[in-house]
Amino acid sequence: FSKMLIPQHGLGLAAAVLLGFSSKDVSSFAPTNNSPKSFLSRSNPTLLSKIPDQRNNFKRTRLSSMSQEEFDQELMSLSTECALTPEGFGFSSSTSRILECAGRGVGFYRAAGTDQVIDVMEGITKGEADAALVFDGNNLLGLFTETDYIKFSTARARQASTEAESAQFLVSAISDFVTPAENLISLSTQDPASKAIAAMKLSGVRHLVLADKVSDSNRLTPESSIKGVISMQDVMSLVQSDERLSLSSLAKKFPGLNDPMAQMREEIKSNANLMAKNPDTAKKDIIRAGTSVLAAVSLLLFFTQSPLITEHADLVMIGIFILGYIGIIFEEIFEFNKAAIALLMSTGMWVTYADFYNGSNGVASANVLEQLGEQLSEVSEICFFLLAASAIVEVVDAHQGFKVVTNQITTKSKKTLFWTIGFLTFFLSAILNNLTVTIVMVSLLRKLIPEENDRRLFGAMVVVAANAGGVWTPIGDVTTTMLWINNNLSTIPTVTELFLPSVVCLVASLAFLVGQVEEDGSLERSTLPEPSSLALRGQVVFWSGIASLLVVPVFAELTGLPPYLAMLTGLGAMWTLTDIIHLGEEDEDSQRVPAALARLDTSGILFFLGILMSIGVLDKAGLLKALAVFLNENLPSLDIIATVIGIASALIDNVPLVAATMGMYDITEFGTDDKLWQLIALCAGTGGSILIIGSASGVALMGLEKVDFLWYAKKVSVGAAVGYFAGIATYLVQNAVLSGGLMDAVVPQAMASAEVVQSLSGVF
Repeated sequence: FSKMLIPQHGLGLAAAVLLGFSSKDVSSFAPTNNSPKSFLSRSNPTLLSKIPDQRNNFKRTRLSSMSQEEFDQELMSLSTECALTPEGFGFSSSTSRILECAGRGVGFYRAAGTDQVIDVMEGITKGEADAALVFDGNNLLGLFTETDYIKFSTARARQASTEAESAQFLVSAISDFVTPAENLISLSTQDPASKAIAAMKLSGVRHLVLADKVSDSNRLTPESSIKGVISMQDVMSLVQSDERLSLSSLAKKFPGLNDPMAQMREEIKSNANLMAKNPDTAKKDIIRAGTSVLAAVSLLLFFTQSPLITEHADLVMIGIFILGYIGIIFEEIFEFNKAAIALLMSTGMWVTYADFYNGSNGVASANVLEQLGEQLSEVSEICFFLLAASAIVEVVDAHQGFKVVTNQITTKSKKTLFWTIGFLTFFLSAILNNLTVTIVMVSLLRKLIPEENDRRLFGAMVVVAANAGGVWTPIGDVTTTMLWINNNLSTIPTVTELFLPSVVCLVASLAFLVGQVEEDGSLERSTLPEPSSLALRGQVVFWSGIASLLVVPVFAELTGLPPYLAMLTGLGAMWTLTDIIHLGEEDEDSQRVPAALARLDTSGILFFLGILMSIGVLDKAGLLKALAVFLNENLPSLDIIATVIGIASALIDNVPLVAATMGMYDITEFGTDDKLWQLIALCAGTGGSILIIGSASGVALMGLEKVDFLWYAKKVSVGAAVGYFAGIATYLVQNAVLSGGLMDAVVPQAMASAEVVQSLSGVF
């Protein structure tokens, strides 16, 4: 603070601006550290924070150069140290208090949809309001502000060639130029000022509509009663006034200090002492201290060439892997990013392997360097594949291409909708990827399903359907993709032999879960806009994106080249196509591929890199082979081993599980499309649905709909398990039929059962 050159009279406002956005109540607008991680960026306004701009072209903008996550972390840190106003004042003021203190009544001029533009503008300029709400009777049509008037004037200048035509514009009906009601961002009268500013910041607007109740996506509902309109000026005027009072209270609290900066420093110290007594703060301090000690001990052992490492390098590698994995599983408790943990874990394991394992002399040998290069080459193929695929999907969504799908949803029956969404998710996840489809469908459910409890159940169904649908194509689920790229699976057998088990898994789970759906007519309150036609360019981008994804396995089969090259080729084609479509349109950069790449979650890609590199070193050291031998000796069949791996994927990320399995069993022994690999793909993909933490789709649902672990376990886990075992049973029967071994397996069991029955009948 000593280096901040802020005049005394502006100090309150400056501190308020820094502190206000970080309120815990800004959940709908400010992603936190609990947001789901994926190939899509946390700060991605397209998929993770669906907040459309209050403009007819829906252009999304960022008003800050820093990322949303960095912004949140910075302001949260400051807010916990500098609370200048009491609760209910400053940035915690309710929006109803803001409206009242603004002294402008309800804050808007009421107009009818048939009123002329010139009359509405006169009503705004001569009254106390700076915006107009336009109604058709009691139905809100939209909002008209100075921004809408600028667009109106621009259109008039471009289209009116004579004075008569210009005058005709002025007497046009105001309803033709409003921001539609369904696009308005609204807050309840109890929401804090911090949430209002976050909403304005992220959506790029200056006015918000206030109502007694709004939807979870911050939209007006049919039951909403409009209370007023507030502007950014209203909010900041009240905040500045409250902050000035706070500075006065600081001066009274520390009368011996005349400098406001010194007063603030003393307040920070006082608050810091109070925070240190907080249990959450103590937990963080313990984690920080433990991490520091662990890091110091690790470095000490390494630099001193401790015998503990040189003589037990294999155990050290296993220990590093277990510790890293614990950090990944409990990421939200430790508050460490799992990508950072995975990278550190892989580095530590490779250093141990290269410098200490099997009699190494402290320097990596040429053989180890060659193994490292081979592993990095294999892993890079998967990373580039996922990067390109995610970018293509992001470009399609930026052009609203998924309206091709959402326009087909018109049913008002909840049970019919349940099955419709389930099968739609199932097939979409087969050609996109299950994580992306989950995020898109949950965002859609926010508009379709007004009741929170119903939406949670539908969201859980989406997770089950997405995971089942991602299994039966090489591009649907990352684990199937890994097996495909590694040549454990090929395209045609994967599709033909895993499709039926996946469908059975879906149908069995949905049949179990649909009993919890109750028909109550709530879908009549859906906020999903009426189906509308998609612009030609949007249709072109959608079908081109789908074609780019579908042609990947065909390209790989025909050319014999690795799949990642086909996916990069598809990305290049989409890049060129969108550049042609938006040629000369400088204001549409958000729809181009560079913007899509900027929105991707790079940390997700690096997480896979770290995990797969860690699994690779265990494979190179022969530890996975030893695990395979142990399982073979202690479990009666490979079918049971695959089933156990699937159940384990409900607790543990399926990516390292499948990666470990690939290293445990040699492809020379179990060739391409072997029963083991197909069963691993099915079990690892669908087993993750049993618990909400078992798949990336489930974690995404936790972040988007705040679904907790226990609710999911109580409501969904049994149904997901039913589908899981039904899918496995279907695959085993199907495989026995296709291999001609069904009778060999069934007849002996039937004869044995008959003998048992006969012996029992003799007894009785």
